[in-house]
Amino acid sequence: MNEPTLHQRRIIYQARRGLKELDFYIDPYVKNHYLDANEREQLAFERLLAHEDPDLLLFFLGQASADDEEVMALIEKMKQLKYA
Repeated sequence: MNEPTLHQRRIIYQARRGLKELDFYIDPYVKNHYLDANEREQLAFERLLAHEDPDLLLFFLGQASADDEEVMALIEKMKQLKYA
């Protein structure tokens, strides 16, 4: 695994959320996939983190959708990682 850049470290820190339910999905991605993801996916993850926790929870539960297709694709990937 690569050593994270300062920017990547900031993103990893921002990935810590206040809701246990979000950490259930986000933590495994951060720990096992974020640093190895391509730049496009890392940027989508950054945009995902810009959403408020209640909105993110709705996205992960499938009760709402983000306007950003790449963010939604990443959410689907993150949901699959939990069950892989």
